[in-house]
Amino acid sequence: MNNKQRLTHALLFEFFALIIVVPLATFFAQKEAGDMLVVAVGLSIYAVVWNYFYNIIFDRYFGEQRASRTLATRLIHTAGFELGIIVVTLPAVAWFLGISMLSALMLEAAFLVFFFFYAMIFNGIYDRITAPNTAAIAKIATVSHKSGH
Repeated sequence: MNNKQRLTHALLFEFFALIIVVPLATFFAQKEAGDMLVVAVGLSIYAVVWNYFYNIIFDRYFGEQRASRTLATRLIHTAGFELGIIVVTLPAVAWFLGISMLSALMLEAAFLVFFFFYAMIFNGIYDRITAPNTAAIAKIATVSHKSGH
């Protein structure tokens, strides 16, 4: 994926996640909706930045043919991404919500379970929708490059 595609992927991923997560987190954590929105948006901003760099690194090691990735590769991708999220955000969530690290860990665990499945579903759908367009763009770029344009 090029930079524009990566940014589009990350923004769409986070947009749909916020629509789902904020109401659920507000209900289950029994915190104010405003507080959960701030936490969710903060996590989302971090996740967009992390997503961008993580996917560049992941694609270098596992290839850029995203639509043909196996379930095992998708599991590795998702687990590595989520680990990078929790290591950074756990202390920030505990501090902002004024809760213990254990409570923050439980909240983040719920987020992790949700995002683990959400990421697998979202990425599978996104890759299948964008794969034909990505292949066509790559073919045009290759032909254009070979012809000197």
